Order: sequence, then structure tokens, then C-alpha cells
Amino acid sequence: MDLFLLKKIIGEMLMPINIILVLLFAALIFYRSKPNLSFKCLLAGTLTLFLASLPPFSDWVMTSIEDDFETFSRSNSPVDYIVVLGCRHTVDPKLPETSQLAPCSLQRLIEAIRIFRIHPEATIITSGSAFSQTVSNAETVKQAAISLGIPEEKILTENFPKDTEEEAQLIAPRIIGSNVVLVTNANHMPRSIKYFQQNGVNPIAAPAGHWVKNENQKKSWKYYTPSTNKLKQTTLAWYETLGRIVQWLKTLF
Repeated sequence: MDLFLLKKIIGEMLMPINIILVLLFAALIFYRSKPNLSFKCLLAGTLTLFLASLPPFSDWVMTSIEDDFETFSRSNSPVDYIVVLGCRHTVDPKLPETSQLAPCSLQRLIEAIRIFRIHPEATIITSGSAFSQTVSNAETVKQAAISLGIPEEKILTENFPKDTEEEAQLIAPRIIGSNVVLVTNANHMPRSIKYFQQNGVNPIAAPAGHWVKNENQKKSWKYYTPSTNKLKQTTLAWYETLGRIVQWLKTLF
């Protein structure tokens, strides 16, 4: 089996919703033969689901990741490259490229365009492979950027990296020694910066798509009830935590 695919499968199996389902399924299996174990599995699954979907807990774990870097304002020196890491898209000829992009890709593109308006001297590098699509994420983001007014000659593409580690490895040789702004989602930024630093590049972080906003504002009662959106947020925070653990383990070997 392809190592990349195996890594993705293992990662999905370790996501909160799958852990919860395993615990609840185990509770059913052992209901008669081992009622004590069944109860413990049921309790663990229920508590995990409750915590993972509870906004205060979800915001706490996500903020611990997103707050590592401030939003980008302006570089003191001219910017050479704005690197936009890849995310997801779905090719559909009936839709404009902007509508083909998943929210994460669109958020990154918008941030890159904002930075380009501040630093028009920069060249934008889009990244990301096609995966199961017929067009790469890098090319789709590029076409979306052109449709939003970015000159085609100001955009380069890196169409083959399948994950953040490969993006850093393939893009770094082109940008070493340059003033680089790195654009990705806020929760993905700590791991991304580390990969580029490991490949000799020290980019300026430009986090986009923050999940937690104005955390100190007054909360309504709904904030203290479980939410499917917060379950997704917790899942992404957990995914990034696993990614950072794997990243750290690789430095040991």
C-alpha cells in the first residue's frame, strides 16, 4: 500500500468521531458478556463526544494552536514570494474556479490576494496536487486568483506535492534566501512553518481562516451547549496535534 495513503487512513482512524464510534460499538459488543467494560466504553464515548462538541473546550484547544502567530500586516522589506499552501477543491466546469475551491483553499487565496495588494512586488506561488481531481489544487487556485484580478505572470504553480512536508521540500530550493510570506490556515501554520524551517526557509507567517474569533466577547447560553461545528473544530485541532507529534518524531530518526 502507498505510504501516503496508509498515513491518511491511520490518521482518519484516530479522529475523535471514529474513536467515539469504536467505544460505542464496543459498549454494544460487551453489553452481555462484560457489562462493566461495556459501561466504561459507553461512558468514555459519551464524555468524549460531549467534550469534543462543547464550544468552550473546542475553542480552548484550537486557540492553543491558532495563537502561535499574529496576522500579517506589512513586511519591513520587499516581499519576494507569497507561498499559498494547497488544500482541497472539486473540479466542476459549470462553476467558476472560486466556487470549486473548498473553504480552506478560498480562505488562503483571499489572504494571499490581500497581501499581494500590500506588496505587489511579490510573486505568488500556489501549491497542491490534483489527488483524485483532473486539475491540481495549485492550478485551480491560480485560475481563481487570475479571475480576481491577479496578473497571470505574477503566479507560479507547484502542482505535485501531496502534503505540507512535500510542499516545503519542493518549494524551498526556489525561495531560499528570499523574503517569503507563507499563507495557510491558522491552525495549520505552526506545523507548516516548522517544515519550511527544516528546509532552510524562515518565512513570515500569514495565518488565514481562524476558527476562534473575538474569544473575549460576551457569550450567549448557546455557547455552552454541544455543537456539530465545534466537533469539526476539535477534530481539526486534534488532526494538527497528531501532525505535530509525527513531525517531532521524525526529527528523532
